[in-house]
Amino acid sequence: MSNFYTDIPELKYHLNNPMMERICELKERGYKDKDEYDYAPQDYADAIDSYDKVLEITGEITGEVIAANAEGVDQEGPHCGGGRVEYASGTKLNLDAMVKAGLNGMTMPRRFGGLNFPITPYTMCAEIVAAADAGFGNIWSLQDCIETLYEFGNEDQHSRFIPRICAGETMSMDLTEPDAGSDLQSVMLKATYDEANNCWRLNGVKRFITNGDADLHLVLARSEEGTRDGRGLSMFIYDKRDGGVNVRRIENKLGIHGSPTCELVYKNARAELCGDRKLGLIKYVMALMNGARLGIAAQSVGLSQAAYNEALAYAKDRKQFGKAIIEFPAVYDMLSTIKAKLDAGRALLYQTARYVDIYKALDDIARERKLTPEERQEQKKYAKLADAFTPLAKGMNSEYANQNAYDCIQVHGGSGFMMEYACQRIYRDARITSIYEGTTQLQTVAAIRYVTNGAYIATLRDYEQVPCSDEMQPLLERVKTMADKFEACTNLVKEAGDQELHDLMARRLYEMAADCVMSHLIIQDATRAPEMFSQSAKVYVNYAEAEIAKHNAFIQNFNKEEVTCYRK
Repeated sequence: MSNFYTDIPELKYHLNNPMMERICELKERGYKDKDEYDYAPQDYADAIDSYDKVLEITGEITGEVIAANAEGVDQEGPHCGGGRVEYASGTKLNLDAMVKAGLNGMTMPRRFGGLNFPITPYTMCAEIVAAADAGFGNIWSLQDCIETLYEFGNEDQHSRFIPRICAGETMSMDLTEPDAGSDLQSVMLKATYDEANNCWRLNGVKRFITNGDADLHLVLARSEEGTRDGRGLSMFIYDKRDGGVNVRRIENKLGIHGSPTCELVYKNARAELCGDRKLGLIKYVMALMNGARLGIAAQSVGLSQAAYNEALAYAKDRKQFGKAIIEFPAVYDMLSTIKAKLDAGRALLYQTARYVDIYKALDDIARERKLTPEERQEQKKYAKLADAFTPLAKGMNSEYANQNAYDCIQVHGGSGFMMEYACQRIYRDARITSIYEGTTQLQTVAAIRYVTNGAYIATLRDYEQVPCSDEMQPLLERVKTMADKFEACTNLVKEAGDQELHDLMARRLYEMAADCVMSHLIIQDATRAPEMFSQSAKVYVNYAEAEIAKHNAFIQNFNKEEVTCYRK
C-alpha cells in the first residue's frame, strides 16, 4: 500500500525548512522536557526525526486504512437516530487506527498526554489525511479546537478536558445558526446563569455544525440579555456527558459525506464559561476561526494533491489515437498547471503555518514569564504575518482545490463523470472548502486591510531581497514587475476615495497579492530544491503573471456604472 507521506517528497522538504529550528527551540523551551519524558526530543535533530516518524505513521495509516475506506464511507455516510450520530463503519475504523497510533492532541503539552508538536507538522498530518478522505479529515482535525481551550481556558479546564482529547475524544465548534451564518454577531443561542447549580444553561438551535455529536463542544452563545451584536456573546464549553443537546438531523450534502454536518437542539444544556464574558466573538472565535482556516487550507492542499494523483495516473494509463493522453499538449498543460498550483499553494500553506508557530509559541511562553524586548518584537512581527497570510492560504488554496478537482475530471473525460472514479468524490468534497470557515469573499474582507495599509507590498519587497539561483533570477525580475502592477492598482483604488469601488476591487487586489506572494515562495523553493520545484516555478509564474495582467487591465479600465447597474 502507498504511504501518503513518504510518497510526497515535497512534505519532507517543507518539514526541513530553516525556520523550523527556531520553532522547535521555542516550542520545546530549550528541550527541557527531555529530563521528564522519555519520548521528548533531545535537540533539534531529534525533534525533526520525531516529527518525521509520526508523519510516516500518519502516511501509512492514511494509505492502508483511511484511503481504503474512503469510497465506502462516502457511500454509507453517518446515521442519525435517537438524537445521536453513528459514524459510518469505515469512519469508526479510521478513528480507531488514529487513536491507537496516538495521533490525537498532537499540539498539546506532554503533561496532558499530547505530543507537543508545532502547528506545522500537525498541519502536514491534516493535509495527508485530507488527501485520502476530506470528510474524515474534518472529524480528526477538529482536535485543533483544543488550541482555543488551551489558550483561553483556565487550569482546571485544562486538566479536565485536554487529556480527554489527547486520549482520542472528538471536538466540534458550534457557531452557526439558522439565521446567523457568516454574520456571527447575530447568534442568538441563549446562555443564562443557573445560580442554584453554579453553571450556565444553553437553549436554542445550532445549524451546519461539523461533527456535531462530538464529545466536547466550543459554543458561541449570547450571555448578555438585551444585546444583539458581538459584544453580547461569550464562549462556552459543553460536555456531551452532561446531556441536554440532541441532533435533530444530519444534513444531506453534496460532498464530505463521512463528516456529519448536524442541526443541534440545546435544551437547558449545562455548560461552563471559557475565558471572560463578552469576548466570545471578538477574541475567542477569531482565534478559533484562524486555526480552522489554516486547517481548511491544509484540507484544500490535500484535495489538490489527490486531484493531481488521480489525473496523472489516468493520463499515463489512458490511450487515445495510439498513445497515452499525457503525450497531448492539451492534457500535459492541465497537469502542469495543477501541479504548479499545488506546489505554490502548499508553499503558502506552510509559510503561514511557520508564522503561526512562532507567534503562538511566544504567546505561550508569555503566560509563563515576561518576554524579552526582542521576543516581544518577534512575537508582534509573526503575529502580523500570520494574520495577513492566513486568509490568503485559506482562500487561495480552497479556490485552487476546486480548480484542480475540475481539471482532474476534465483529464478523465467522460470517465470523470462516472461515479466509479475517485475524481468525482474529490470534486464534490472540494466544493465546500471555499465556503465553510469563511467564504473566499470573507477571506478577502479579512485580508484587504493588509492590501491598503501596505503590509503585503512591504512583504513582497522583503522577498525581493531573498537571494535566488541564476535559473530563477529571470522569474524573480518578472515577479518584481508583477508587484509593481499590484502596488499601482492598490494606489489607484485608494486614491479614488470611493468605498464601493474599494469593495468591488477588493477580490482582485487580494488575488494579486496572493499571486505575487506564491510566486516568490515557489521561486525560493526552486532555489533550494530545483529538482523538485524548478518546473512548477516556471509554470506558476507564467500563470500568475497572466492573472496579474488580467486584474491590472480590469482595474485600470474599470467603469463602475457597467457593474452597479445590475443591482437595480
